[in-house]
Amino acid sequence: MKVYFGDGSDLGMKFEYKVQDKPVGLADAFRLGADFIGNDNVALILGDNMIYGSRIERVLKEASKLQEGGIIFGYKVADPTSYGVVEIDKNGTALSIEEKPENPKSNLAVPGIYFYDNEVVKIANTIKPSERGELEITDVNRVYMEKGKLKVIPLGNGYAWFDTGSPDRLSDAADFVKAIELRQGVQIACLEEYAYKNKWISKDQILKHAEKYKKTEYGKYLKRVAEEEEDFCENIFE
Repeated sequence: MKVYFGDGSDLGMKFEYKVQDKPVGLADAFRLGADFIGNDNVALILGDNMIYGSRIERVLKEASKLQEGGIIFGYKVADPTSYGVVEIDKNGTALSIEEKPENPKSNLAVPGIYFYDNEVVKIANTIKPSERGELEITDVNRVYMEKGKLKVIPLGNGYAWFDTGSPDRLSDAADFVKAIELRQGVQIACLEEYAYKNKWISKDQILKHAEKYKKTEYGKYLKRVAEEEEDFCENIFE
């Protein structure tokens, strides 16, 4: 990540890094990142997850506004036994969470994106390692759930979620991305585009990125983005 993105300044952002020396679980991220988090709320996104949908940015922005507790997501799958599964009530409050259950209580798998209030740092420091010796994110979610403070946002038919943790699933995601990009003429997860349309970088800066990749379709796409009408750039994410 650091090799590709550096300190984030080229994208109008600020990136800092912390290395996990050994695999001791996802919840360890909140202990390692405690200094980064400070007194703020926090989001955790797993690098092997991909979520695509026309309204996903709006959904994530709303989730980031949480005042208390935690927010996770639910995605209907054909085989819940392969995933972490959440059961919810009619108000979207989590009732149970199980990791790869033999007899699932729902068909809602939990994608790898989570939003929490600042209490998560304390929770991560109090949970115990699981049988496999890791601090499990499921145990963090369970603490919030037992307090009645874990909300679940179901992602409906307008979204695609890929857990790319295996070669076959990575291939599925790649095929999906290729099909969308070829048919719609877009670049999925184009960071320079998001930075430009959110006004984190200027037109000159995105054109500089386009020049860097000028011999590729990616560079040509960045140039098209920069040349779009200003009104379109302002309204696309509303």
